[in-house]
Amino acid sequence: MISTISTLPLRGVWFGLLALAAFSTPGLADQRIATRFEVFGFAGMSVLTLRNKTEENGERYAVTIDYATKGMASVFVNLTTHAEARGRLTAGSAQPEWFRNDSRRNGTERHSRVDYRPDGAVDAAATPPAPVPLPVAATNGTVDNLTAYLRLERQLARTGSCASTARVFDGRHAYDLVFEDAGREKLSPAGGQKFSGDAIACSMTRRYPPGISDTEKDEGAQHGTIWYARLLPGDLMVPVRMEMDTQLGMVEGYLAELHGPGVDLMLME
Repeated sequence: MISTISTLPLRGVWFGLLALAAFSTPGLADQRIATRFEVFGFAGMSVLTLRNKTEENGERYAVTIDYATKGMASVFVNLTTHAEARGRLTAGSAQPEWFRNDSRRNGTERHSRVDYRPDGAVDAAATPPAPVPLPVAATNGTVDNLTAYLRLERQLARTGSCASTARVFDGRHAYDLVFEDAGREKLSPAGGQKFSGDAIACSMTRRYPPGISDTEKDEGAQHGTIWYARLLPGDLMVPVRMEMDTQLGMVEGYLAELHGPGVDLMLME
């Protein structure tokens, strides 16, 4: 479901931050989850609203994420993004079949697609092309960033532990998302959010292979913390808060709205 909070640089914040949610596709109806996150920067400035959806139906899943910068943030980076992943659910995990990302950054269109084959190979294309072509070995056995967070949320629901590493390829960049346990906390209302309750903290670090010279890789969140809570029945934990260290400093994200099976929460206006 959160879907990481890839840059602000905002694009990197968002995929790094998140992986939350459900994609309303005809024929998928077993479980639908929709969330809204509000993200704030320096002095509480609102920088982004992020909407996510996740659907599970039998052995299938679909995840989508939509966001756009706003306020003063859009003066520095005017960014809108729609990303979507679909694939198969496995025992406590998930395996992507395809990923699509369509963005407009400061007036420039960017599109990428990745098809993940059963043998671990990928077929990918990006417009404009990635500045540094990647060797095949760097992309084999990877997943998209939305699926990486879906895996984390399923693992947390099953084991209560964040500890895992996902090899990610999003059509332009390949990197590792490393998650580690950061303790359990009882959260109190903060930042205008009314949530209080038990949460599991997961630290996130984005690591690139050595020798990568592409400057785009430095955009966005390189590390941070995400707090997850069990707010829904079923096999997913829900991210409720996050803090990410970015090129613009620390940003904070709050779950504002959650809709799922038997649950309708409004935690912020």
